[in-house]
Amino acid sequence: MNRSELGPALRTLREASGKEAKTVARGAVMSTSKLSKIENGRAAVSVADVDRILTAIGVSEAVKAEYMAAARAEATEATAWRLYRRLGYHRKQRQIKAMDSSTTLLRIFQTSLVPGLLQTPEFARAVFARKDLGEEQLSRAVSGRLDRQGILHDPAKTLQFVILESVLRWGLVSAPAMVEQLDRIVSVSRLPAVDVRVMPLVGFREDVPGHSFVVRDDRLVTVETVHAELVVTDPRDVDLYVRKFEKFSSAALAGEDMRVLVEGIRDEFLRERETG
Repeated sequence: MNRSELGPALRTLREASGKEAKTVARGAVMSTSKLSKIENGRAAVSVADVDRILTAIGVSEAVKAEYMAAARAEATEATAWRLYRRLGYHRKQRQIKAMDSSTTLLRIFQTSLVPGLLQTPEFARAVFARKDLGEEQLSRAVSGRLDRQGILHDPAKTLQFVILESVLRWGLVSAPAMVEQLDRIVSVSRLPAVDVRVMPLVGFREDVPGHSFVVRDDRLVTVETVHAELVVTDPRDVDLYVRKFEKFSSAALAGEDMRVLVEGIRDEFLRERETG
């Protein structure tokens, strides 16, 4: 099966399952019209689309592997942020949540922002406010992001974070809000399924961080650039990101050492609040 045959093949799978299009579309976090266009070959289908559709249909792992291999025929996809803006950032958050639900091991490497799964409401609001959204869209986007954070308490998941120390010092919000945000990171780091590590600024380094990325199991990587989100699925490229993550994870501070560093940065923001 080649990539051009994916849409009709997905329709055949759905019909064989006995599920209605609206049910699968809801589970795949897309409109029924979009699913219809995909199934009829009138719309391009991304790797993430195929993953969510197959999960919504409920196929076996063997069938899913076959279809995902066809979807990954193009090793890298790029979607401009302006398209997500048109879709609505709250819908984008729902799509990410759907991907999270089918991911067992989530590895997040952050060089610029506190990861969304660790953000406080005020910090998340500041992140989305940079996108010049209307008040309703802003509130829905923040709500969507916070809703995703339920995964932190899922014992079936393993969530690993590696964050640069500079991220924790970047005052995107006020000093009091940064204190709350850093306390949140320390608190979440104690959850059983969560491993938060921080790469300190000082010390000898064998590599440079480059940019932020997210690895889902060993099958898919998402990279955020200024203008677009990239989705990488070629196993050889995914392995590059996995090895990059593991290298920094092994060199980063973990456990109580990490918490001591974060609490020290928090105390600096506390002093700033008191003297500001």
